[in-house]
Amino acid sequence: MNRVLVTGGAGFIGSHVAEAYLRRGDRVWVVDDLSSGRLQNLAAGIEFVKMDIADPGLDDLFRQVGGFDVVNHHAAQIDVRKSVASPAADARINIIGLLNVLECARRHQAGRVIFVSSGGVVYGEPDVRPTPETAPKAPLSPYGVTKLSAEYYLNYYERIHALPYAAVRYSNVYGPRQDPHGEAGVVAIFCEHVIDGRPLTIFGDGEQTRDYVFVGDVVAANLALTDAALPPPDAVGLAGGIDARAFNVGTGVETTVNELAELTMDVAGRRVEVGYGAARPGELRHSSLDNRRLRALGWAPRTSLGEGLRQTYEHIKGQAQA
Repeated sequence: MNRVLVTGGAGFIGSHVAEAYLRRGDRVWVVDDLSSGRLQNLAAGIEFVKMDIADPGLDDLFRQVGGFDVVNHHAAQIDVRKSVASPAADARINIIGLLNVLECARRHQAGRVIFVSSGGVVYGEPDVRPTPETAPKAPLSPYGVTKLSAEYYLNYYERIHALPYAAVRYSNVYGPRQDPHGEAGVVAIFCEHVIDGRPLTIFGDGEQTRDYVFVGDVVAANLALTDAALPPPDAVGLAGGIDARAFNVGTGVETTVNELAELTMDVAGRRVEVGYGAARPGELRHSSLDNRRLRALGWAPRTSLGEGLRQTYEHIKGQAQA
């Protein structure tokens, strides 16, 4: 039985990850300030602590538990637009908060840190798709800069303090519990609008593409990297060392927003009006991730987009009817 801490574990993805650790027999703690997370996302048996990850009191939790075997760091400010409007607020959570977690992990000798990065922002507009972990890094937002900076901090803690880590670079994650009111949840937004019979708004021409990966497959990636033997942090030929411990989590398949809208309506069995708005400044045109490194560890995406959309739609419909 591992002692596992999941920060941001009351949120969309973090709650699924925390539940998976619990199911396999680990003892699980969740730290979340509930700024976006929800208590109802937590499975029975999880030990919950309401706390900001930048709170110095986090050290008390590490000391009381006696240290954690796994620290799975999902807590973050994830809204690109908010990061542009307030880079300092973004950095307080994504850099200062991270450093508080890492200092606690260092002092109390955590066994491994799993850090959630973002394949959708650290590469910028890539020349190669699906994009491998070794592609040039060119974040186009303060959010992307903090995620990339965090990987360098982790690399430092590995090299200087022998704190093992793996960075998971997510593509566009979707699934049950995704917030239909959040900036990053286009699948949930489309599902909610179709349920309500409201028009779908597509920004730009809708031909921009994303790599949509189901939350259940993301959970499997987290568990795989919790147990996997990791390459050395200074593996030859990997820029700055950070790419040696980075793993893309995506399907490698690109889907346009227009296709996503059609698939959502097909799953729902009903049609709504589709409208178009002005393209969002700074939005990536295309994104998909090369997942061969994670596949080499035995992981693979198992859920088709159609099946994942069906599960997401039924979940959101059930919530609307509750």
